[in-house]
Amino acid sequence: MAQSQSLRSKSIEQLAAEEMRRRLRENNTTKHFGFSLVLAERGKVVLRMRVNKRHLQVHGVVHGGVLAALADTAGGLATYMACPRGTRVATIEMKINYLEAVERGSVTAEAIVVRIGRHVAVVDCDVTDDAHRLVGKALMTFFVGPFRKNRKKRPA
Repeated sequence: MAQSQSLRSKSIEQLAAEEMRRRLRENNTTKHFGFSLVLAERGKVVLRMRVNKRHLQVHGVVHGGVLAALADTAGGLATYMACPRGTRVATIEMKINYLEAVERGSVTAEAIVVRIGRHVAVVDCDVTDDAHRLVGKALMTFFVGPFRKNRKKRPA
């Protein structure tokens, strides 16, 4: 019985990973920055980005906002992989330390869910370069659950 449940669980995980790959291909931000999915499993996602000229700021290194977008995307996807299918995920807070400059090559974000509750998840993310140097460290908080459909509009 445990083996049957494990196979069913794994197939659900595989379906979620396939859905994630499809969504990443269709997402404008992901396409613009060139993020690619390396690994997706329950509570863990690894994304990679090949450094391109468009990612560099005026001093010739990858812009911090690009690294933050990579970490945030990996964190959101790791959270999604830890939740029941169809759960909505949104960033509440993000803190990132930039530890080393990156000029070329690729950068990899490995996001792991630290804790997930009923409505909030905390995710840790290491951003590394081709030499496996830790170039960024992010800690993020995500809302998890359904978004209200009949929200009251705020006055303009």
